[in-house]
Amino acid sequence: MGCIGCSVVTPNGEPAGCRSNGGCSSGGCNRLNTYDWLTAKEITDVDPFNIIEVSFKNGAHKNFFIREDATQVTTGEMAVVETGNGYDVGKVTLSGDLVRLQMKKKKVSAGAITNKVIRRAHERDMERLAEARSMEKATMIRARVIARTLGLEMKIGDVEYQGDKRKATFYYTADGRVDFRELIRHYAKEFRVKIEMRQIGARQESARIGGLGSCGRELCCSTWLSDFKSVSTAAARYQNLAINQSKLSGQCGRLKCCLNYELDTYLDALEKFPKHADKLRTATGTATLIKTDIFKGIMYYISEEGKGRTQIFTMTVTEVQQVQAMNAKGEKPLHLKEIASSLQSEEVEMDFGDVTGAIELPPEERKKKRRNRRKKKRNPKSGGNSQGGNNNNNNNNNNNNNNNNQQPKAKKEKGGGGGGNKGRSKKQGENNASNEQEKSDKPNNKSRRNNRRRNKRRGNRNQGPKKKED
Repeated sequence: MGCIGCSVVTPNGEPAGCRSNGGCSSGGCNRLNTYDWLTAKEITDVDPFNIIEVSFKNGAHKNFFIREDATQVTTGEMAVVETGNGYDVGKVTLSGDLVRLQMKKKKVSAGAITNKVIRRAHERDMERLAEARSMEKATMIRARVIARTLGLEMKIGDVEYQGDKRKATFYYTADGRVDFRELIRHYAKEFRVKIEMRQIGARQESARIGGLGSCGRELCCSTWLSDFKSVSTAAARYQNLAINQSKLSGQCGRLKCCLNYELDTYLDALEKFPKHADKLRTATGTATLIKTDIFKGIMYYISEEGKGRTQIFTMTVTEVQQVQAMNAKGEKPLHLKEIASSLQSEEVEMDFGDVTGAIELPPEERKKKRRNRRKKKRNPKSGGNSQGGNNNNNNNNNNNNNNNNQQPKAKKEKGGGGGGNKGRSKKQGENNASNEQEKSDKPNNKSRRNNRRRNKRRGNRNQGPKKKED
């Protein structure tokens, strides 16, 4: 019912469905709207009715007033009406014979209506009404501060000024009874008007404030729902809904009123299902109910076949009743396959359409990673030391190679040449082993092989020629 939902739009872009011209500061165009089709079709009443319905503050509340013959106001016009303490300005929503039906619906008798319509509202009345509406927000904020300073456990939800600014009604919510006698004294001293305190529930508060529900539409309580019925969690269980408090609660913090909308349809459909059908006994084991499709009349069972293996069966209501009748007689079917019907769900083939050129995705912006490339600063001292160390290592390696290349002179000893040669060969073998260990770090196999051949030739030279025996 908000301005966005109005289908009729003027050339200037302003919706023509309301009189606020697109600036609904109260949260909705006109809550609890009624359509006066008799006036819209210009049908005159044969038996005219002298009572009209007037709404205040864009449908926040409605009352019935007596319309005299001199005051000719019709549906859609602003009128000045009597109240017990001054006058107020409201919009006529119903007139004629439809008011009689509305009074019958709300159980209001014609004798209980005493206030009358004074006249049609003019510009000065509308200016004072706009001034009164502009004062309401600041008054509500100040009223909350005063209630908090007094330590009262209550919440001021809304404030409504009368059209003549002589009276202000404070709507509040509280868990229990609140002694607000001291609070009224502070309000009367602060705002200089007549104070009326009216306690409302959480649902009535959300209806006055308005808002959007989880369905994306405006709240039912602020648009068309006038009577609030109690809602229990049993309504959610009958509809196979998960008991999740955050999802089942509305803007008011109570269970959603829409849980009762389809409850009767679900209850009628559940009457066809068998009772006490949570478990079915078979020869292979016990089948347990895991899911129920109420409108299709299908029940899903999981059967334990032993050795930890399970299988899910889809059964109709008639088939479940058949198994229950067998269990009542003490009989057990061999397997649910014999009774369960082969209900196969139609597999929807996934297809992909060519959207080349139809959908253009923005280019992905990748952040360049900063690599910290730290340049190593070379120290002249450290560089010289490192080079000097390398030179020293090279010199040592060269000295070792030179020592190995030097051929030891063979000393000829008379009578002990054989023993001397053996000692020399042993020392030469130790030198060869040390040379091989030093060169083992090098991965070149060819150089190793050449070193072995060279050492072998040296050993043969050191041994010298064999002496002839006498």
